[in-house]
Amino acid sequence: MKVRSQFVCQQCGYQSPSFLGRCPECGEWNSLVETVEDSSQLTTDNSQKIEENLFKLSEIRPQSYERISSGFSEFDRVLGGGIVPGSIILVSGDPGIGKSTLLLETAVAIAGVSGDRVTRISGKKKDPENLNTRNPENQILYVCGEESPQQVKMRAERIGRSTKAFDNIYLLPLTSVEEIVSACIKVSPSIIIVDSIQTLTSGRLSGSAGTVGQVRECAQVLQVLAKKSKIPILLVGHVTKEGNIAGPKVLEHLVDAVLNLEGDGMHAFRILRSIKNRFGSTSEVGVFEMADSGMCEVKNPSEIFLSGKVGETAGSVVCASMAGGRPILAEIQALATATIFGIPTRRVTGLDFSRAQLVIASLSRAAKIPFVNLDVYLNVAGGLKLGEPAVDLAMALALASAARQRPLKRRICAFGEVGLLGELRSIGFLKDRTAEARRQGFTDFVTPERFKRVEEAIEYVLG
Repeated sequence: MKVRSQFVCQQCGYQSPSFLGRCPECGEWNSLVETVEDSSQLTTDNSQKIEENLFKLSEIRPQSYERISSGFSEFDRVLGGGIVPGSIILVSGDPGIGKSTLLLETAVAIAGVSGDRVTRISGKKKDPENLNTRNPENQILYVCGEESPQQVKMRAERIGRSTKAFDNIYLLPLTSVEEIVSACIKVSPSIIIVDSIQTLTSGRLSGSAGTVGQVRECAQVLQVLAKKSKIPILLVGHVTKEGNIAGPKVLEHLVDAVLNLEGDGMHAFRILRSIKNRFGSTSEVGVFEMADSGMCEVKNPSEIFLSGKVGETAGSVVCASMAGGRPILAEIQALATATIFGIPTRRVTGLDFSRAQLVIASLSRAAKIPFVNLDVYLNVAGGLKLGEPAVDLAMALALASAARQRPLKRRICAFGEVGLLGELRSIGFLKDRTAEARRQGFTDFVTPERFKRVEEAIEYVLG
């Protein structure tokens, strides 16, 4: 089979036998990507292959599968109930945020379960015929392209999990995707973990690791491996300084799920957020805490995020926000001070800046609260990020309380959308939000069902 590579422009399709910084056809810079060209596929008659792989939708029988537990209920929640066999999951995040630690703990948790009692999420009684007899010990293939096996062993010992599972974890310090496929055939693992996809290379291309062509080619090879063998693959992905996943955008289209691990060095909490998920919701989040012994899941996020709330203080409001199908209570803080510059400052952390501007404009018009000479600072305590419109009312009450320097009434929880004209619009999951707030001790609720205008809600909570 004659295999060669061509550099193809991703904008106009121009082909070149060598790399060019600028495309001669369309003039775009850095748009030529190395692509494998198999000349034998152009002349082969594929009619028989097409006929074998052409199916009618009515003839396809539904196939039931059981998800595999990752060992973390928060991780399983974000995935939609667990790891689907044959799926590819991309976990991205800033350097040092805890991606490798989380996946190593997942590997240890799965490897520590014997083959006759693999943790399943469905809750149904297992059929003996569906047992994974090929791999009774849940062997894990961990591709450590960025670290040495000794470094991975040090992290595993620091995590403090059961060392009995270490016998079922195979470390592969190689970066060739062809060698990974060979190791998979030899080990027959339950799960493959690749840390990271940017370190892999394919012998079919001449580019270095991390280039667009190499990342795309290696991802496609791993996709074929996962679909044929039904082995789930977890990939670690780097992010750029802008916060986007490094590599081509096609990498996100190839995988079945894209999870982003968020957080910063100032907080111990980590938020695992689903950006794309073909087997579950894309709005689920999982909350973890980075400790000395590794990543620890937070069972009750509302209690954690409200633990540092200081009494009855002006500018502090509790809001019930939905994270997928789970309500989470968070404290929204606002500070309004007289500006010393000609243009007032607006700083927003953890909230949508555009919606904050909308709420400030609505308060100025409807509630007659002047913000033209006030610097405004908005923050979600604990490092949580809230983006749904239901937090508008809590933002408005916090801003009004900070501007008038008057605290809210006790045990108030607010949630609702604020319109441009000051009207309050209804939101979904009202019962779930109320039930979670009651469980945390809140008895008074400011919602669009009680008040129709934002000025009415402000007058009620400020007395």
